[in-house]
Amino acid sequence: MKIYIVSMCAIILWGLSYIWCDRLIELGIPVEYFIFVRTLCGGLILLLVNLVSGLPLRIRRKDLPLFLLLALCEPFIYFICETYGIKLTESPTCSALIVSSTPIVSVAAGMLFFKERMHVLNILGIFVCLGGLVMVTLCAGETGEHFVWGVLLLIVAVFAEVGHASCVKPLSTHYDPIVIVMYQFLIGSLFLLPLFLTRGMRHFDADLYLSWKVFRPILLLALLCSSVAFTLWVSSIKHLGVARSGIFLALVPIATAVAGMITGRESLSALQWCGVAVAILGVIQSQICFKKIR
Repeated sequence: MKIYIVSMCAIILWGLSYIWCDRLIELGIPVEYFIFVRTLCGGLILLLVNLVSGLPLRIRRKDLPLFLLLALCEPFIYFICETYGIKLTESPTCSALIVSSTPIVSVAAGMLFFKERMHVLNILGIFVCLGGLVMVTLCAGETGEHFVWGVLLLIVAVFAEVGHASCVKPLSTHYDPIVIVMYQFLIGSLFLLPLFLTRGMRHFDADLYLSWKVFRPILLLALLCSSVAFTLWVSSIKHLGVARSGIFLALVPIATAVAGMITGRESLSALQWCGVAVAILGVIQSQICFKKIR
């Protein structure tokens, strides 16, 4: 029960991240600017926490390539593709729905690479959940002119997320989750630095870029959606595996839709609330341990 609560906390925080990213895009802040600042701040926050707690930070030489691949998948590829996807689709909820297809790819990766087993009824639960998500995102708002390009970028983000989980699984046996996430963001900020210095700072306006209305959502993204959520998520992958933990990502659109309703950005109809219930039932079914009957 503890690890399921941890997983749900991470999902709720990521659902809110779509709202905050969309707000920064509306303010005209370059994607390359706020992703780099978010990533760097998240890594520094965790570095401070790890130094205070005294956790071992040394990386084994043979694990360095895996850490580099981890940071390449996420935050570099995932954050760039996800944020540009939100920008081009112009709908946080629809973007979250596309990313919610991750469980299907996660199940395939978990069964193929890590020999994780899932009952056919668990897999059926995934599709029940996705059916509920379609109901949730019906009439979620207008889409952007470059919607198709946004969808393609979000699909790339899905595969990057699965690659991230596949790297976390072997690392989690030797490193504490908060240490893994710290290196993930510190290395990732180095990957993002060239984009930040070129595209991110091209039209730098100190009055806007350093204002509280910009830094507030960036700090919320760095502290809650990066430092806290990713640490919780690594714990989820460690205990549940790539396949079962990935299923929870299907609930991100629900968190986004509910957050959008609370903030007045979007509203939910009766059909969408039914979709929420169906999606939750699908996730529950996907997590039940079914036994074969002789």
